[in-house]
Amino acid sequence: MRAFRLHSYDGPAGLRLDDVAEPTGDGETAVVEVRAIGINFPDLLLTKGQYQRKPDTPFTPGCEVAGVIRWAPEGSGWSAGDRVMAFIWDGAYAESVAIPVRSLVAIPDDMGFDIAAGLVVNHHTVHFALARRGQVQPGESVLVMGAGGGIGSAAVQVAKGLGARVIAGVAGDHEVAVAKESGADDVIILEKGFAAQVRGLTDDNGVDAILDPLGDWLFDEAVRALASEGRILVVGFAAGDIPSLRTNRLLLRNVSAVGVAWGATLDKDPALLAWGAAALHRMYADGSVRPHIGERFSFDEIPAALQRLDAHDIRGKAIIEVS
Repeated sequence: MRAFRLHSYDGPAGLRLDDVAEPTGDGETAVVEVRAIGINFPDLLLTKGQYQRKPDTPFTPGCEVAGVIRWAPEGSGWSAGDRVMAFIWDGAYAESVAIPVRSLVAIPDDMGFDIAAGLVVNHHTVHFALARRGQVQPGESVLVMGAGGGIGSAAVQVAKGLGARVIAGVAGDHEVAVAKESGADDVIILEKGFAAQVRGLTDDNGVDAILDPLGDWLFDEAVRALASEGRILVVGFAAGDIPSLRTNRLLLRNVSAVGVAWGATLDKDPALLAWGAAALHRMYADGSVRPHIGERFSFDEIPAALQRLDAHDIRGKAIIEVS
């Protein structure tokens, strides 16, 4: 079968399309024929050697996958032909992949493989951030930063699904439509001084929670937009530098900075995937969650998709469709 393997930590250019052996299952692992793959920012960082994990090369990257079970171990609860989506640390950039059965989630009957592949990493991450780490309640207000991207558009949808009022922060006018389509109540441009805009939209109170996948200077400005007892949820640093925080700002303003690491928590709490899936599938059924697929690529175009992501040239989520 074919698989893209990373041979050097040179970004997407380090990927090569190789012929590799078909995967095999065992007592804890099923074999899945891949139908769709989600492209994620951590995938890009991994190809550059900038992620917290750095496996020996060559290896097959990719963490978000949807497909059909070819083989499953007896007694696992899964059977050949079952439609599944999954999170795995590596291996999704292939035509077939071996996946631990505990990492599999059934795809609802009315959901396509493309939507399923776009629902795992971003939506589970932001649901964990908002519902568990941020404890967002119905009627609260949430600022979602980077709302024009894959994780930001997912956060707008999930926050609305939790019953929050959502202010979407985007990079420019070209991303406003994505944020509005995701369900944002208000949209602002993340320019210097954007905290004043947020306060203007909240009767000068600020927001109860902020989801921040960007970091850099935007984090410092965002803290100023928090209401008393608000919390800023640190999801990533896609804008560049990792910001520093003077903790006296937390004390004096009575606010919290909360770290969010869904993948690391999943390793410690295997039930987390099923918990998130139950909530997200309810939100999908009621229409609040619909992954915004901004670009579709063929399997052979995986490096090109990552290059487009690196150039910030994809609005919403990029999906690989495997024929």
